[in-house]
Order: sequence, then structure tokens, then C-alpha cells
Amino acid sequence: MSCSACAAAVERICKRVDGVEHAEVNLVMNQATIESEQPIAIETYNEALQKAGFTLHEIHENKEINLQINGMSCSSCSSAVERVLNRMEGIEQANVNLLTNSAHIVYDPKVVKVSEMLHAIKKAGYEGSIPKNQEPHIETKDRVNLKIYVTLALAAVLLYIGMSHMLGNIELPLPAFIHYEKNPVNFALIQMILATLILIIGKHFFINGIRSLVHLAPNMDTLVAIGTGSAYLYSWYSFITILEGNMHGVHGLYFESAGVVVALVMFGKHLEARSKQKTYGAIQALLSLRPTTTVLLKNGEEIVIDSSEAMIGDTLLVKAGEAIPLDGVILEGESSVDESMLTGESMPLDKHAGDSLIGGTLNLTGRIQMEVTAVSEDTVLSKIIKMVEEAQGKKAPIARIADRISLYFVPTVMVIALIASISWFIAKQDMTFSLTIFVSVLVIACPCALGLATPTAIMVGTGKAAQNGIFMKSGEALETAGSIDTIVFDKTGTLTMGKPTVVAMESSDKKQLLALASAAESGSKHPLSIAIVKAAETEKLEIPKAEQVMTRNGLGVQAMYQDQPLLVGNRRLMEKQQLSTKAYTEIETQWQNKGYTVVWVAYGKAVLGLLAIADQVKEESHEVIENLLKQNIDVIMMTGDHPRSAKTIAVNIGITHVIAEVLPEGKGEEIKKLQSQGKRVAMVGDGINDAVALTQSDIGIAIGSGSDVAVESADIVLMKDKIEDVWTAVRLSRAVMRNIKQNLFWAFFYNTLGIPIAAGILYLFGGPLLNPIFAGAAMAFSSVSVVSNALRLRYFK
Repeated sequence: MSCSACAAAVERICKRVDGVEHAEVNLVMNQATIESEQPIAIETYNEALQKAGFTLHEIHENKEINLQINGMSCSSCSSAVERVLNRMEGIEQANVNLLTNSAHIVYDPKVVKVSEMLHAIKKAGYEGSIPKNQEPHIETKDRVNLKIYVTLALAAVLLYIGMSHMLGNIELPLPAFIHYEKNPVNFALIQMILATLILIIGKHFFINGIRSLVHLAPNMDTLVAIGTGSAYLYSWYSFITILEGNMHGVHGLYFESAGVVVALVMFGKHLEARSKQKTYGAIQALLSLRPTTTVLLKNGEEIVIDSSEAMIGDTLLVKAGEAIPLDGVILEGESSVDESMLTGESMPLDKHAGDSLIGGTLNLTGRIQMEVTAVSEDTVLSKIIKMVEEAQGKKAPIARIADRISLYFVPTVMVIALIASISWFIAKQDMTFSLTIFVSVLVIACPCALGLATPTAIMVGTGKAAQNGIFMKSGEALETAGSIDTIVFDKTGTLTMGKPTVVAMESSDKKQLLALASAAESGSKHPLSIAIVKAAETEKLEIPKAEQVMTRNGLGVQAMYQDQPLLVGNRRLMEKQQLSTKAYTEIETQWQNKGYTVVWVAYGKAVLGLLAIADQVKEESHEVIENLLKQNIDVIMMTGDHPRSAKTIAVNIGITHVIAEVLPEGKGEEIKKLQSQGKRVAMVGDGINDAVALTQSDIGIAIGSGSDVAVESADIVLMKDKIEDVWTAVRLSRAVMRNIKQNLFWAFFYNTLGIPIAAGILYLFGGPLLNPIFAGAAMAFSSVSVVSNALRLRYFK
């Protein structure tokens, strides 16, 4: 595939295959994702696609590896090793080469590990090892660069010779033996040789372009092939007339147009490919986090192994300054771990025995032993990489508009070129002029810019989001996030910390109040009890030991301390014990109006005081809500809490619209009600009870530290436990959409302006005629400019 018209054609052909439910083609990744009712053989697709000049290759999960084999002395040795390897489950093919002492193995890494292969080779009496990487891709890259620069050098010489007599009063100096007046045959011959060499190097344009045209699926290659091919063939006609003695035939040579246009298009595609490569930066950056080797602790020995060979349950040693190879838990030691590459959180986290570790993060200070809990595609890093790849492969709705246009664009351009050239020939009776028009229209109307406008911006945008700890699951999510007008926030754990905290105390002796309350509550797992005990620990109070602790359902806790009754609970518990509550009733009412939970504490025969407990609002909540409201986004808080408590918290952070006392199953219905009012709704949540609402909303945003169900149900995952990333996601989405619209505008504007100029509209009114060479340069520039504009998103903050 070379342009969006190709991608659209592949998509259309795949959808026609019986049993296919959905097909989506990604031009940037050169991939197609196909969903079918039942398995369909790859040959079925290829039969349909090859008629249009395309070939489909299935992406296999198999890996390939070359192993060095020592100890082989004859063909029976190599046969023995080959036989041992081919018998192993998971090895698809093993070929052993005696001359190079190596084995090339195709295997399924899920079934068999390299270490098992090496063990099998050793059991057979030989020594196997993994050779150092040869990095063959460098050679390929150098060869491509050489090919491009050779083509450009030939084109520069061709352009100099071909244009030497076309600059009006200025005449470029040429040696006499190739001068157009002194030796016109050599003048034409040298151009023909140079142009032919360039066209041979760029033969893929002609092979792909003509094949696509024959199968009625024209693409960008078709435009280049027909345009430059016409100029080349017409130049041959002029060359033959020169050989026959027509010296004026030198003015009908278009070898330089054919050769230089092909060279420029090749160079443009080369720059485009390099620019596109930069858009893979996010995935490459994530892949680079994976350490290639690690230290395995086995029977007291330290063994350096390939990270991919580690298994669940293995014990690994990670020293200070090394990357953590895989997900796991600390068995021994403690350290600070930098997780910023995954979460964007700049502060390192202190990790102790029992704490979890994420593969790819950096161990900063201590030497630790860890147990592997996840390998290969089950690690957090692998899941994130897969999420980013899938997001960059899925099309946003706006991309489909460009695809549909591209589908009809190439045939339309070919018709315009044909009509324009025939019209000018009828008007001027000048074949050379008519050919110039034909070639210029075909070459300038490249649909590449149109096809690249959306996917490159989405690829860079999702990559940039990933760097900020925001994972977009699809291009559609990225697009939709910028168009929402209503955001519904779950309260607990999203706008608030999700953990009750002691926020106020009322007593003549607050330390005694907190210490005695903790004594009664220290054995309980109730969230309010935990909050009271944690407050005492924060104040570094010594917690007394209470006796005869007993829970009073619906009232609180009753205990004995130093032979005196100790009560911790609500006002009804105090009144049941006939204790006076008058002194604190007014304070209780004030706190309840603020949405606090009030806990009474009594010791002996008197009430000691009150504790106010509340789920504290996250510090950044107020600023995020303020920013969203400034952008005319309606903000709603949804909670299962009592309306009075909910309203108090909402007002505190600037939210005026509250939906309270909502059961988990009712959250999805509340989202539906908002959508029925014509609102585009985003839901932000972190719990299992938010899953239905996250799925129902136009865009679901899950806090990464929340439940797995919430993360799976959401369209966007915020890896950091910071809701300001909701605002960042909205801003990034808008920046990407703005970038896409700029790209589409310039792609459309370029073609709208370029095609009429190439068709001779300016010349009709006394203006200049567009030379095919400049048309080729403009075409290459348009694609590069679109990709370069998308790359500006890398500087988003």
C-alpha cells in the first residue's frame, strides 16, 4: 500500500469476503485487522487482494532465533541436533548448518523456551549458545539511503542537462559532445540513459501502479506511473525524430520530467517514511524499558539469563541502578523505585518486602531479591504496549471521512487529467503542451497527504498521552474526549481520597479523646475504626489496651478500660447509657451539615468529646473542576452518599450539579438520562460499581489504581492516581483534533489549488504553466509537511 486510496481499496475488498463482519486497515502500520464469523484461510483474502495488486501476510506469534552449535564434526552430528530440536513441542522448524555451526529455529515462545533448546542440545552431546546480535537492519537502512542518494544524484545531472536550454536568456554551459545544438543526438541519448536508470531504480511505481489500474483499484503509484510513463514514452518518440534528422525534436524531450519526478517522489516517500518512523517513538520508548538480561538466583548461584527466559516463581536479583526485568514482588531487601516511565510520577516510591514491582521501572538505591509474578504478554508493560499499539491501529471516525474521499480521489484526478490534456490539445494542437498538462495534474494530485493526515496525528497523540501516563484504547477515544460537554465524576476514590480520615476533634483533652477512642477501635477492620487508629498513630500517641471490647450493632463499640466503661459510637449509644449530650449537640449538627460522620466518645460517666470523620477531597480536585468549567464543560458528581453529605463535598470543590443516593446498578441509567438530553458524556470512576457507567458513557475514563473491571471497561486509563489527567486528556484530544483538521485542511487546500494550476487555469489567463518537476516537488512536500505538522504534537505539555 502506498496511499490512502490503497488502504481504502484493501478494506473494501476484505469486507466483501464471505463471513467477514468487520475490516479495518491502518496505512501507517501497513496492517489490516479483520473480524469474521468463523476462521477464514489467508489464501481466501489473498485471492481477492492479489487481483488488485496487494498481498496479505498473516502476523504469526512465532519467533526466530539463530543458535551457535559447538562440537559438530560431520553431517551426522548436524542431523542429530536437527532431529532433537524438531522433536521438541513448540518448534515449528529447525535447520542446522554444519559449515557455519549454527541452527536457525522457528518456534512458539509460549510453548518452548530457548533455555530448553540449549538443554536438549547439551543432552545430545553438543554445546549451544546464543550469538551476539548481528543487527542486519543497519545494512538494509544503508542500502536504502544509498539508493535514494544515487537516484537524486542522477536526477540532478539529468535536470541540469535537460533544463540547460530552457531558462530563457540564461544558458547553462555544457560540453560540446552533449550540447543540444552541436550534438543533439548525444544530448537526447544521455538524458534517455539517465532517465532509464532512474525509472529502473523506481520500477516499483510502475509495477504496482499498472497492476492496480488493471484491477480497477488505482492509487498514488498509478498516478506517478501513468504521468511519468507518458512523458518518458513521448520523449522516446522525440528521440527517434532526432535520430531521423529533426533537430527541433530536442524541444519535445521530457526525459528530465520523467526522471526527476520519479526521483522526487522517491525522496518524498523516503522523508515521509523517516517521519512516520518517529511516530513509533512511544512504542519504541516503552520497548526500550525492557532489560535484555537479568540475574537468576538458583541453588545459591547467580546466573545471568535472558529476561525472556525467566519464569513465574523464579527468584531474580536486581541491583541498584538496574531496570526491573519483569513484574513481581520483593522477597528481600528494600529500595526506592522510579516508576515515572510508566506513571509519569516524578517522585520515586519506597519499596519493601511484599511490595509489588513493575517490569521496566528503575531500581534506584538498594539491592533486592524479587519473585516473578508475570511474564511475556501478562506484564503491565506488555499490556500497556499492546494498548498503545491497538490505539494507534484503530481508526478515529474522522479518519473514515478521509478514507472515503481517497477512494474516489484517484479516479477523479485521472479523469480531470485526461479531460484537461484533451481540451488543451484541441485548443492548441500541441502534443507537448497537452502532455505537460496531463503529467502535471497526475503528479501533483498525490493522495498521500490526505491519507496520512489522520493516522500520523493519532499515532503521535496516543504516544504523547502514553508518555504522560494516559492510555487511550483507540483513536475513537482520542477523538471523542475532545468533543465531550459533560463529565460525570464518581465521588469516592476519584474526587476524594477514598479513605475516611479524622478531620476534626472537639474536647477539652483531644489527645486523651483520640487515645481512648483508638483503644476501643484498635481491633476493628471497619473503615471508621481504621481512620481513628491511623489518626492516633499519626499523632504518635500511645494506644492503651482496652478490655471486654464488644460491638453494639447500629450504635458503636463498648469496652472497659481501668475498670471504667468506654463508649465509642453515635449519639444514640450515649443516650442509651443515659449520658448527657447537650454540650456537644450543636457541634454535631454543624459537622453533619458539612457532610462529616460524627463519632461520640464517653469514658466513665461523662462524654469526653466528638470526632469528625470524612473522606477528604483530593487537593487537585478544585483546580481540575475550575479548568473544566472554564471550558464550558458541565461537571456532575455522582455518588451513593446522602444528598446533604454529597452536596457539602460538591460545593467545597466547585460542583453545583450532584446526583446522590445512586445504587451501583443505577449509575448507567443516570448516564443514559444525560445522553437522552443530547449531552456527550464522559464518566470518570475507579470502582467495580462504575463499570456499567463507564461502558454506557460516550467516553469512559478509569483511574489506573482502581479495579481491573473499571480499567477494562474504560476507553481511557489514567495510570497516575491524579484526576488532573482528566483535564490533560481533554486538552490533548483537542490538540490532536486541531492538528488533524489542520492537516486535512492543507491536504484539501493543496489539491484544490494545485490541480487547477496543473490543469493550466493560470496559463489560460496569461499566467505561468506548472512544470511536472515542480508538481513532483510540491507533491512530496505536501506529504512531508503533513507528517511534520503531526510531529509537533510531541511538544505538547
